[in-house]
Amino acid sequence: MLVVELFMSIVGGLVLMICVLVGVAFLTLLERKVLGYIQVRKGPNKVGLLGIPQPFCDAIKLFTSEQTYPLLSNYISYYFSPVFSLFLSLLVWMCMPMFVKLYSFNLGLLFFLCCTSLGVYTVMVAGWSSNSNYALLGGLRAVAQTISYEVSLAIILLSFVFLVDGYNMSLFFEYQVYLWFLVLMFPLALVWFTSCLAETNRTPFDFAEGESELVSGFNIEYSSGGFALIFLAEYASILFMSMLFSVIFMGCNVYEINFYFKLLFISFLFIWVRGTLPRFRYDKLMYLAWKCFLPFSLNYLLFFLSISVLLI
Repeated sequence: MLVVELFMSIVGGLVLMICVLVGVAFLTLLERKVLGYIQVRKGPNKVGLLGIPQPFCDAIKLFTSEQTYPLLSNYISYYFSPVFSLFLSLLVWMCMPMFVKLYSFNLGLLFFLCCTSLGVYTVMVAGWSSNSNYALLGGLRAVAQTISYEVSLAIILLSFVFLVDGYNMSLFFEYQVYLWFLVLMFPLALVWFTSCLAETNRTPFDFAEGESELVSGFNIEYSSGGFALIFLAEYASILFMSMLFSVIFMGCNVYEINFYFKLLFISFLFIWVRGTLPRFRYDKLMYLAWKCFLPFSLNYLLFFLSISVLLI
C-alpha cells in the first residue's frame, strides 16, 4: 500500500510539473499579447492560428541554439545555477493545497518561505559565477532587495498563521467559505501583491535585471538553455505567486474552475503592471520596504495576534 501511495505521489507530482510548464508557456504568450495591445500592436500572430504555437517555437529555438560560457567563469556554479533555480520554482508547487492528499503539508507556509529564501542564492550565484561586473551588480542588487521586502512578506504570512491558527494552506479554504479575506483585508492584499512583484523580480522592481542600466543584469552571460531555464523559473514563480494570492485572499477551492480564472486574473495583473509602470529608483524601493511595508505589516500582525489572544 505504501509503494502504491509513493508511486501515485510521484506520478501526481510529475503531472503537476508538466501542467505548470505548459501554463508557463502560455503565460509568456499572454504577456506578449497583452503588452502588444497595451502598446497598440498585435503581438505574436504569425506562427499557426493567432500565434498560439509561438511559445513552443521559442523553446525549440532557445534549447537548440549554441550554448556558450565565459572562459573566466566558475563553470560548475555557472552551469547549475539556472537548473537549481527552475528546480526550486517547481518544488515550491508541492505545497499547493490539493485536498486529495497528493502531498499533505501541515507546514506548507513554512515550506514556501524556505523555498523562496533559497531562490535568492541562485540569482546571487548566477551573477557571481559569470565573472562579469554587470552580472555581479545584478546579483548584489537582488540580495539587497530580497532582504528588504521578504521581511514584510514573512510578517504578513505570520499574521495569517495567527488568523487561521495553523500553517496548512487548506485552512484558508475552511475560513473563506462565506467571505473572502480580500474583502476584510484589502490593504494587506495590496501590500502582498506589491511584495510578490518584488519577489518575482518584475517591473517596477526588476533591479536584478535592469535592462536600462545593467544590460540585462545577472543573466547577461547566459544564452540558449541557461537563459531559457532562468526564464522558465521566473514565470513559474509568477504563476505560483498568483496561485498563492488566490489561496490566501480569494478562496481556496482548487477544484472549482473559478479558482483558475482568479489565478489567471492575478497573472494578468503582473503583466498589466509591467505595461503601465516605469522602474522604481533603487532607494525608493528601500524606502517603500522599510518605512511603509514593514510598519504596516507589523501593525496587522499585532492586530491579528491580539484577536487570537482574545478568542482563546
